[in-house]
Amino acid sequence: MPNRKRTTLALAAALAGSIVVTGAPAAYAEVVDVNYQCVTPIGPKGAVSPIDIKSVRSGDGYKLTMSFQKGVSSSPVELGKGAMNPSAVIELGGAETGKVQVSGPANAEAIPANTPIRISDLSGTYTPKKSGKVTFTAGVLTIKALGTTTTCTPKNSPGPSLELDVQGAGGSSGGGATGGSTGGTSGGGELPRTGPLDSAAALGTLGGTVLLTGAAGVLWLTRRGQRPTG
Repeated sequence: MPNRKRTTLALAAALAGSIVVTGAPAAYAEVVDVNYQCVTPIGPKGAVSPIDIKSVRSGDGYKLTMSFQKGVSSSPVELGKGAMNPSAVIELGGAETGKVQVSGPANAEAIPANTPIRISDLSGTYTPKKSGKVTFTAGVLTIKALGTTTTCTPKNSPGPSLELDVQGAGGSSGGGATGGSTGGTSGGGELPRTGPLDSAAALGTLGGTVLLTGAAGVLWLTRRGQRPTG
């Protein structure tokens, strides 16, 4: 291999590694145990459910999905198909405060009496108004069924299930994150839209592409650097 090609490959690999660290979007996700204490028509009930909040870039904002891994309440009578409708709020923190309303479909199957009510995935849209790191934490859950309302409130001051580095309206966002079913952290997400290839943001995207595609990305970068001179 000619020395020039070796040098180009080495520079491409170094460039990719350094830019991925400094230019990639910051995101953090974790499955968090939430101790829900519920006020029901038949008295207080409670349960701990691991909560996962995921984000997917959607236009100028994000589609948030809140997932419950365990049931948090029960009913003394069977709830027929379509009888239970859940909704919740996700609390914002950090650079922006407020709430995001999320809701989900009614139960697709009948829920037997005195069994945990498994909540379907709840979703809603978040559009950043301020820039910076924003956290997303499970808030109050509401279950409506058979003309009654059950309100479940987190009592253990749970930590955030998701953190995103965002920009407010008019800027491009810092990216998204998805929570894993086994807990822990997961970075990554959608890379930001970029302008000309000589901009810092474009180099960040290029570095991410090389990291994700491995040798193919390096070879693409090498070929791009060998432009005709005549």
